[in-house]
Amino acid sequence: MSDAPVATGPEPSDLSVVVVNLCRGPLYRDTNVHAWEMLGRLRAQVSDYVAVLGLQVVVDESEGYAFLRSRPHPEGAVALPRLIARQPLSFPVSVLLALLRKRLAEFDSSTAETRLVLSRDQIVEMLRLFLPSSNNEARLVDQVGAHINKVIELGFLQRLRGSPDDFEVRRILKAYVDGQWLADLDARLAEYLGEAAAYEDEAEAV
Repeated sequence: MSDAPVATGPEPSDLSVVVVNLCRGPLYRDTNVHAWEMLGRLRAQVSDYVAVLGLQVVVDESEGYAFLRSRPHPEGAVALPRLIARQPLSFPVSVLLALLRKRLAEFDSSTAETRLVLSRDQIVEMLRLFLPSSNNEARLVDQVGAHINKVIELGFLQRLRGSPDDFEVRRILKAYVDGQWLADLDARLAEYLGEAAAYEDEAEAV
Protein backbone atom coordinates (compact mmCIF):
# COMPACT_ATOMS: atom_id res chain seq x y z
CA MET A 1 0.00 0.00 0.00
CA SER A 2 1.52 3.31 -1.05
CA ASP A 3 2.12 6.03 1.51
CA ALA A 4 2.52 8.68 -1.19
CA PRO A 5 0.52 11.83 -0.50
CA VAL A 6 -2.64 12.31 -2.52
CA ALA A 7 -2.19 15.03 -5.11
CA THR A 8 -4.51 17.98 -4.64
CA GLY A 9 -5.23 20.88 -6.91
CA PRO A 10 -4.78 24.52 -6.00
CA GLU A 11 -7.15 26.07 -3.50
CA PRO A 12 -10.07 27.80 -5.22
CA SER A 13 -9.66 31.54 -5.49
CA ASP A 14 -11.96 33.92 -3.63
CA LEU A 15 -13.39 34.93 -7.00
CA SER A 16 -14.23 31.31 -7.81
CA VAL A 17 -15.90 30.84 -4.42
CA VAL A 18 -18.13 33.88 -4.90
CA VAL A 19 -19.11 33.06 -8.48
CA VAL A 20 -19.90 29.43 -7.66
CA ASN A 21 -22.09 30.51 -4.75
CA LEU A 22 -23.95 32.96 -6.96
CA CYS A 23 -24.42 30.35 -9.68
CA ARG A 24 -26.04 28.06 -7.14
CA GLY A 25 -28.64 30.67 -6.18
CA PRO A 26 -29.08 33.92 -4.25
CA LEU A 27 -26.30 34.83 -1.82
CA TYR A 28 -27.44 36.13 1.56
CA ARG A 29 -25.41 38.17 4.01
CA ASP A 30 -26.99 36.49 7.03
CA THR A 31 -26.44 32.90 5.92
CA ASN A 32 -23.07 33.08 4.11
CA VAL A 33 -21.06 35.82 5.80
CA HIS A 34 -17.72 34.72 4.34
CA ALA A 35 -18.84 34.69 0.70
CA TRP A 36 -20.73 37.96 1.23
CA GLU A 37 -17.58 39.67 2.51
CA MET A 38 -15.60 38.37 -0.45
CA LEU A 39 -18.27 39.68 -2.83
CA GLY A 40 -17.91 43.10 -1.23
CA ARG A 41 -14.16 43.07 -1.97
CA LEU A 42 -14.42 41.55 -5.45
CA ARG A 43 -17.63 42.99 -6.83
CA ALA A 44 -15.98 44.56 -9.90
CA GLN A 45 -14.13 41.35 -10.75
CA VAL A 46 -17.30 39.28 -10.24
CA SER A 47 -19.23 41.61 -12.55
CA ASP A 48 -16.57 41.34 -15.24
CA TYR A 49 -16.41 37.55 -14.91
CA VAL A 50 -20.13 36.86 -15.16
CA ALA A 51 -20.56 39.43 -17.96
CA VAL A 52 -18.63 37.04 -20.23
CA LEU A 53 -21.44 34.55 -19.59
CA GLY A 54 -24.15 37.07 -20.45
CA LEU A 55 -25.04 37.63 -16.79
CA GLN A 56 -25.03 40.53 -14.36
CA VAL A 57 -24.76 40.50 -10.59
CA VAL A 58 -27.44 42.36 -8.64
CA VAL A 59 -26.47 43.38 -5.09
CA ASP A 60 -28.77 44.98 -2.52
CA GLU A 61 -26.57 46.09 0.36
CA SER A 62 -29.45 47.35 2.50
CA GLU A 63 -31.45 44.12 2.26
CA GLY A 64 -28.40 41.86 2.32
CA TYR A 65 -28.74 39.73 -0.81
CA ALA A 66 -27.16 39.27 -4.22
CA PHE A 67 -28.11 37.20 -7.26
CA LEU A 68 -27.35 36.71 -10.94
CA ARG A 69 -29.69 37.50 -13.80
CA SER A 70 -29.41 37.52 -17.56
CA ARG A 71 -28.11 40.75 -19.08
CA PRO A 72 -30.46 42.52 -21.50
CA HIS A 73 -29.01 42.41 -25.00
CA PRO A 74 -29.18 45.28 -27.49
CA GLU A 75 -31.94 45.17 -30.07
CA GLY A 76 -30.78 43.32 -33.15
CA ALA A 77 -27.86 41.67 -31.39
CA VAL A 78 -27.55 37.90 -31.22
CA ALA A 79 -28.71 36.75 -27.79
CA LEU A 80 -26.64 34.26 -25.84
CA PRO A 81 -28.34 31.06 -24.67
CA ARG A 82 -29.89 31.67 -21.25
CA LEU A 83 -27.90 30.32 -18.30
CA ILE A 84 -30.51 31.52 -15.80
CA ALA A 85 -33.56 29.56 -16.88
CA ARG A 86 -37.05 30.97 -16.58
CA GLN A 87 -39.17 28.70 -14.43
CA PRO A 88 -42.84 28.33 -15.36
CA LEU A 89 -44.93 28.69 -12.21
CA SER A 90 -48.26 27.08 -11.46
CA PHE A 91 -51.26 29.30 -10.79
CA PRO A 92 -51.26 28.68 -6.98
CA VAL A 93 -47.51 29.38 -6.69
CA SER A 94 -47.89 32.62 -8.67
CA VAL A 95 -50.70 33.72 -6.36
CA LEU A 96 -48.72 32.78 -3.27
CA LEU A 97 -45.78 34.90 -4.42
CA ALA A 98 -48.14 37.85 -5.01
CA LEU A 99 -49.70 37.45 -1.56
CA LEU A 100 -46.30 37.17 0.14
CA ARG A 101 -45.11 40.32 -1.63
CA LYS A 102 -48.21 42.18 -0.51
CA ARG A 103 -47.76 40.97 3.08
CA LEU A 104 -44.11 42.06 2.99
CA ALA A 105 -45.10 45.56 1.83
CA GLU A 106 -47.68 45.82 4.63
CA PHE A 107 -45.11 44.57 7.14
CA ASP A 108 -42.51 47.13 6.04
CA SER A 109 -45.00 49.99 6.31
CA SER A 110 -46.13 49.06 9.83
CA THR A 111 -42.94 48.09 11.67
CA ALA A 112 -39.21 48.73 11.82
CA GLU A 113 -38.53 44.99 12.07
CA THR A 114 -36.76 43.38 9.13
CA ARG A 115 -37.82 39.71 9.39
CA LEU A 116 -41.34 38.75 8.35
CA VAL A 117 -42.16 35.29 9.70
CA LEU A 118 -45.42 33.51 8.82
CA SER A 119 -46.78 30.25 10.13
CA ARG A 120 -48.05 27.47 7.92
CA ASP A 121 -51.59 28.21 9.17
CA GLN A 122 -51.27 31.87 8.17
CA ILE A 123 -50.14 30.91 4.67
CA VAL A 124 -53.01 28.43 4.35
CA GLU A 125 -55.49 31.19 5.23
CA MET A 126 -53.85 33.59 2.76
CA LEU A 127 -54.10 31.11 -0.09
CA ARG A 128 -57.40 29.42 0.78
CA LEU A 129 -59.53 31.90 -1.18
CA PHE A 130 -57.62 31.16 -4.39
CA LEU A 131 -57.79 27.35 -4.23
CA PRO A 132 -60.69 25.03 -5.07
CA SER A 133 -63.06 24.76 -2.11
CA SER A 134 -62.69 21.53 -0.19
CA ASN A 135 -64.22 19.92 2.87
CA ASN A 136 -60.99 18.02 3.39
CA GLU A 137 -58.86 20.37 5.48
CA ALA A 138 -55.93 17.95 5.63
CA ARG A 139 -55.84 17.76 1.85
CA LEU A 140 -55.91 21.56 1.59
CA VAL A 141 -53.01 21.86 4.03
CA ASP A 142 -51.05 19.27 2.03
CA GLN A 143 -51.68 21.20 -1.20
CA VAL A 144 -50.51 24.45 0.35
CA GLY A 145 -47.50 22.62 1.77
CA ALA A 146 -46.50 21.58 -1.76
CA HIS A 147 -46.78 25.20 -2.94
CA ILE A 148 -44.72 26.37 0.05
CA ASN A 149 -42.01 23.86 -0.82
CA LYS A 150 -41.88 25.22 -4.35
CA VAL A 151 -41.49 28.79 -3.07
CA ILE A 152 -38.71 27.59 -0.73
CA GLU A 153 -37.02 25.99 -3.75
CA LEU A 154 -37.27 29.31 -5.58
CA GLY A 155 -35.57 31.03 -2.63
CA PHE A 156 -38.41 33.30 -1.50
CA LEU A 157 -39.25 31.46 1.73
CA GLN A 158 -36.96 29.90 4.31
CA ARG A 159 -38.07 27.37 6.89
CA LEU A 160 -36.99 28.38 10.38
CA ARG A 161 -34.49 26.08 12.02
CA GLY A 162 -36.16 24.09 14.80
CA SER A 163 -39.62 25.33 13.78
CA PRO A 164 -40.66 23.50 10.59
CA ASP A 165 -44.10 25.15 10.43
CA ASP A 166 -42.75 28.72 10.48
CA PHE A 167 -41.25 30.47 7.46
CA GLU A 168 -39.31 33.67 6.89
CA VAL A 169 -40.23 35.64 3.78
CA ARG A 170 -36.91 36.35 2.08
CA ARG A 171 -36.55 39.98 1.16
CA ILE A 172 -35.13 39.14 -2.25
CA LEU A 173 -38.78 38.77 -3.29
CA LYS A 174 -38.81 42.59 -3.56
CA ALA A 175 -36.29 42.39 -6.40
CA TYR A 176 -38.59 40.16 -8.45
CA VAL A 177 -41.84 42.00 -7.77
CA ASP A 178 -41.22 45.71 -8.35
CA GLY A 179 -43.08 48.77 -7.11
CA GLN A 180 -45.20 49.24 -10.24
CA TRP A 181 -46.31 45.63 -10.15
CA LEU A 182 -47.15 46.03 -6.47
CA ALA A 183 -49.14 49.20 -7.17
CA ASP A 184 -51.36 47.17 -9.50
CA LEU A 185 -51.60 44.24 -7.10
CA ASP A 186 -55.25 44.67 -6.06
CA ALA A 187 -56.30 44.53 -9.71
CA ARG A 188 -54.06 41.51 -10.21
CA LEU A 189 -55.56 39.74 -7.19
CA ALA A 190 -59.06 40.37 -8.54
CA GLU A 191 -57.88 38.85 -11.82
CA TYR A 192 -56.46 35.89 -9.89
CA LEU A 193 -59.82 35.38 -8.17
CA GLY A 194 -61.46 35.10 -11.58
CA GLU A 195 -58.82 32.60 -12.64
CA ALA A 196 -59.30 30.74 -9.36
CA ALA A 197 -62.98 30.22 -10.18
CA ALA A 198 -62.00 28.79 -13.57
CA TYR A 199 -59.32 26.67 -11.86
CA GLU A 200 -61.98 25.29 -9.50
CA ASP A 201 -64.38 24.52 -12.36
CA GLU A 202 -61.64 22.58 -14.14
CA ALA A 203 -60.84 20.68 -10.95
CA GLU A 204 -64.50 19.69 -10.53
CA ALA A 205 -64.70 18.58 -14.14
CA VAL A 206 -61.85 16.11 -13.72
